[in-house]
Amino acid sequence: MRNLFLLVSLFFTLHVLNAQGLPPEYQKAKSALLAKEYWDAMNGFKSFTNPEKYGNLANYAAFHLAEAALGANQPTQAISALQPIYGKNWNKSDEAKYLLAAAYFQNNQNTEALKVIKSIKKDQILEQSYNLTFAYLSKATSSYLVANLDEFKSNEGYTSSLATVLQKQTVMSASEIQALNQIKSSVPIRKNVVKNDVLDIVVILPFTSGNASAVSNLGFTDFMFELYQGIELGVEQLKSEGQKVNLVTFDSKRDLNHLANLLKDPVVTNADAIIGPIYPEETDLVSAFAEKEQIPFIHPLSNLGERFEQYKYSYLFRPSVASLSSGIISSLKSQRWGNRVAVGYSGSSRDEKLGLLLQTELEKAGFKVVKIQKLDSRNASTFLQGLGVSRGNNPSIDQVILLSDDPAIAQSVFSLMESITTSVPILVMDSWLGFNFANYEMLEFPNFHFIANNTPKFDTSEMNQFRKKYYEQYYTYPGMNSILGSEIVYWLGSNVKTTFNFDLQRSLDQKPFQEGKLTWGFNFQNSNNNRYTPVFKLEAGELIPLQ
Repeated sequence: MRNLFLLVSLFFTLHVLNAQGLPPEYQKAKSALLAKEYWDAMNGFKSFTNPEKYGNLANYAAFHLAEAALGANQPTQAISALQPIYGKNWNKSDEAKYLLAAAYFQNNQNTEALKVIKSIKKDQILEQSYNLTFAYLSKATSSYLVANLDEFKSNEGYTSSLATVLQKQTVMSASEIQALNQIKSSVPIRKNVVKNDVLDIVVILPFTSGNASAVSNLGFTDFMFELYQGIELGVEQLKSEGQKVNLVTFDSKRDLNHLANLLKDPVVTNADAIIGPIYPEETDLVSAFAEKEQIPFIHPLSNLGERFEQYKYSYLFRPSVASLSSGIISSLKSQRWGNRVAVGYSGSSRDEKLGLLLQTELEKAGFKVVKIQKLDSRNASTFLQGLGVSRGNNPSIDQVILLSDDPAIAQSVFSLMESITTSVPILVMDSWLGFNFANYEMLEFPNFHFIANNTPKFDTSEMNQFRKKYYEQYYTYPGMNSILGSEIVYWLGSNVKTTFNFDLQRSLDQKPFQEGKLTWGFNFQNSNNNRYTPVFKLEAGELIPLQ
């Protein structure tokens, strides 16, 4: 750092007044400065800093005194020498401002230095000031740089420093993510890698953890394996269609230190998309990494997207709670069943958040929430009976929304529906379609409706072909997680393309709806989650979206 000041000092010193007509003591001080005898130079220039006695020469004396003070590592003396001439208009005013900024930086007065740099006009000096800024602030704290970004974002050295500091961090706060997004258009964040035409997919899943020390200890019905097997089959399908795909898989071990080391692997840093992991502490780490490296990260299973609201490169493959709420309300409006609604929700995080959000959004949309209650297998049927959904009673509601994937709750509700006759529309999650105890065609009224959550398209040729291939390879039929895994790969293969320079969001923004291969489809336009959330009805065993 000191060499930087010496080089600048020499540059400025060789381009000042010539020696003709200058006092001998002044010339002696200049010679001492060039000889790097800084203390002698400082003492020599001090006697010429009185503007009333020496006029314009006093400006140069103060300037050179500051140069000598910086060379002697005396920033406070440099500041004292330059402050009296800071606002003066003379031919070296910008050069003097540069030295004053350097002195402030050296004295750990970063904000004062940055304010001085903002007043510099000459392009050459301004460029040197940006370099000076980066030399100091690339080691500053991210909290300081983020807090002052709006004031000093025109300083290219400042924004480059912030980018450098954030790149070193494993996890970023929401304000740091916002700051990174603000500067990335002008600062090259990601390394300049020449992209080939191969879709590089990295899967990071916690195959093992404290409960399973080896992959072999996990059962083949483990949902993590189901998800991965679907991904694997989806990649094979893309390859059979002629698409170049490379799949690399890592075990996160649900260990954050291990995961942090995985994220340093060149295979991960050069990926075109990352699928997984799934647990919150892991996804926070990968989301921050993906944002820094500008790599799409896809959370394969969750509906809880509020943690990713500040992220540009993090996606929920399934709808967020907000999207589910919007889809439910839109469907209710289209049917005109009435404005009285009851909401029951299970104890899962998604269902609780969705239930409470629906309570607010339904009332905003003109509906009356007659009752909202947390459900379990013991009180689900009594919840409905208390609303008048029972034999011989007139219900006090026009529709009921039940938010749960719990088969015990579903079985309790379905048993009640089998024992009574009611036409009250009941909206449930689409997971209820997979419960083997529910035969909806046996009910007198087709009053069950199903909330889409990346709903599979059953009994299509594509689904039948997938089920056949899955069984041939894994000797079992695919569950919902396997379908989601394969569909994620299909979705990526359809959108992460060379025609858009492997820019996922750019491709997604081109159209509001995309047909799925195994599911009903997607809408990721201007969104980081699937906004396609219709409610389905069953007609002759066929799912049909409500209009």
